[in-house]
Amino acid sequence: MKMKKILGTGLLAIVLATTAACGNGEEASGGSEKTYEWKIGWNSGEDETARGEAAKAFRDYVEEESDGRISIEFFPNETYGTAQEMIEAVQVGALDMQIAGANMMANIVPEYATLSLPFLTEGSEEAYAVLDGEIGDDLKSLGEEHSFKVLNDVDLGFAQITNNVRPIETPEDLKGIKMRAPNDVSLIETFKAFGSSVSTMAYTEIYNGLSQGVIDGQFNPLLHIFDQNMDEVQDYLAITNHTYYYAYFIMNKGTFDGLDPELQEIVMEGSEKARDASREFTQENDEKYLEEAESAFEEITYPELEPFQKAVEPVYTEMEDVMGEKIITDMQTFVEEYRAEQ
Repeated sequence: MKMKKILGTGLLAIVLATTAACGNGEEASGGSEKTYEWKIGWNSGEDETARGEAAKAFRDYVEEESDGRISIEFFPNETYGTAQEMIEAVQVGALDMQIAGANMMANIVPEYATLSLPFLTEGSEEAYAVLDGEIGDDLKSLGEEHSFKVLNDVDLGFAQITNNVRPIETPEDLKGIKMRAPNDVSLIETFKAFGSSVSTMAYTEIYNGLSQGVIDGQFNPLLHIFDQNMDEVQDYLAITNHTYYYAYFIMNKGTFDGLDPELQEIVMEGSEKARDASREFTQENDEKYLEEAESAFEEITYPELEPFQKAVEPVYTEMEDVMGEKIITDMQTFVEEYRAEQ
């Protein structure tokens, strides 16, 4: 059954519709322990997606370990609101939790877009090492200044490029193509550097934008391309792995702080289960979806990446004014040292 979207227009509608129900515990009958009913929203599907698998792993663990004190309701596919509206709703406490794209969170915490800088990491293990180390911990803590408790990260995979104009072999092939990008300045500037015109639109609107010719192409991990059936309205796929996509499992900080220590520990442990489930799902399914792509697209290309990497070098300098030179340098240094140790 298709969910009815709660949101009318704008954040106010979310607040009015849900504030009374979200984040507030109720006294359990026959005892003094509070019970909680939480809502989790995200922008992709519930089944066969990394976010969906993360959400299910979190719910299953938390509901069982809390002995029913916490119950969780899902709102996938932006049925609660757009990704950005949900971020704002979590911030003000109208929505309890969200699996929010880190690059979308960067509109509030600019440093969260650093890992999406083009070609910064070359594989999942490098990205995981960044997120699981000191840099990752520091990034998570930045959310607390903005009323977010960042519980953990959720793996979404590396993005590939699709379009309806031509096969992509060189950066010049992207010139003039109308590309959709998330509202992430680093990714917008990346495709401007390739000569594309860039439009931003909600993830769940990409299919219509492609089918109606509003945009010519987009970039997402293969899991997401198939999640939204973009293969039905795109001819060409280029395997570029040009940016790493991940999400943050976020919670309203006040809601988290209001939990007793036992429940806080359960929630944090549940977020680790979510992170691990997303990584396992992404690793297991990347090859599967690449095989499906062979018959789903008219042509798949595997471009030589060095020209693309050279074309986006100016993006790093431009982003220093957005997210700060230090976080970029710290990540680059970490990745270089990590590679040297392997």
